[in-house]
Amino acid sequence: MKGKTFIGKVVSTKMNKTVIVLVEHSFAHPLYKKAMRRIKRYACHNESLDLKVGDMVSIAETKPMSRRKHFVVIGKV
Repeated sequence: MKGKTFIGKVVSTKMNKTVIVLVEHSFAHPLYKKAMRRIKRYACHNESLDLKVGDMVSIAETKPMSRRKHFVVIGKV
């Protein structure tokens, strides 16, 4: 697929055809070299997969489907 792909954890399934996926990014601080974590929550389109909170999923970037939703769930990991 074109665009960005991430692996993250499902944290909310309360909306119709939409899940919220939390993606964690680890990196070293540029000056102090301390390991740091950054998290981001993505609203992802989920048409038919049976997902529960805590599932690990793979998501990919797609054309915007709504104001906040521009990722789609590819499948469970």
